[in-house]
Amino acid sequence: MRIHQAVLNDERPTASAMARVLEVDRRTITRDITFMRDRWNLPLEYSAVQGGFIYTGPVDALPGVVITEGELFSVLIAEKALQQYRGTVFERRLKSAFDKMTEIMPKSVTLNLDDWSQSVTFRSSAIPNQDIETFDILARGVTQQRQIEILYRKPRAKKPEKRIVDPHHLACIDGEWYLFAYDHKQRDIRIFKPTRMEGISMTGESFERRKSFSLDKHLRGAFGVFTGDTIFDIVIRFSPDVADYIREKEWHQSQKLKKLKDGGIELQLQLSSLVEIQRWILGWGGEAVVLEPPELLKSIKGAGQVLAKAHQ
Repeated sequence: MRIHQAVLNDERPTASAMARVLEVDRRTITRDITFMRDRWNLPLEYSAVQGGFIYTGPVDALPGVVITEGELFSVLIAEKALQQYRGTVFERRLKSAFDKMTEIMPKSVTLNLDDWSQSVTFRSSAIPNQDIETFDILARGVTQQRQIEILYRKPRAKKPEKRIVDPHHLACIDGEWYLFAYDHKQRDIRIFKPTRMEGISMTGESFERRKSFSLDKHLRGAFGVFTGDTIFDIVIRFSPDVADYIREKEWHQSQKLKKLKDGGIELQLQLSSLVEIQRWILGWGGEAVVLEPPELLKSIKGAGQVLAKAHQ
């Protein structure tokens, strides 16, 4: 792509010059040029008069770059989906990738992006405010296995606390970003939200990613990100008015659905934490009734009483 672009821009590159730019051996560039000329049949020749490689005929794009209408639509859908990465380091890098894809596409492909924008939309509510510099350090820490120091403020805490962590994984779960890292103070994997980091820096130390860590295993019993040591068998009955909404999604990998005679539906789950499932159930109001376990039923009743009292 770089050789093609340089020739297309009439820069008249030489093999030696391209080797320096791309930081490879000159023979590598020579092989690439031979491939472009012999395998792709590009009219690529060295011009002694102009002092570099030129195209002796018209070339719009690299051969083999063929994209169907369906593929193009998928690419545009993906580009719109990038909105969830706005404010993160991934936004800049993904945009760069899309720009490179655009460069190698045939010039004959033309689109009215306004038409596409009116046809497909991705919309998220309560988008978290991400600090790009914080996210950049986190991304480098994860990918390069670099230890970081953070000033982290827990919910309801008045002051942030210094933590030394080995960042293992960044995950976007339900529109929220989380860092899964080994906490040297707790000596275990802990979950941190980038939006709660009030300070961040590299310690200069590297670390070996723990082979025992697996995000899938870590979140197996979670309804979102919270996990625990006890497995609860959850049973929730939903009224006929909301049964279709429950059927339309996979809420958890352990879920089982049971149709009820009155048109309602019963949802069964196996979770290791009740925190997030409690909040989710309360969001359904009186359309969801907890049948099991007793601990969840008790917490829902308590939360309902507090809610009722607050709205008297």
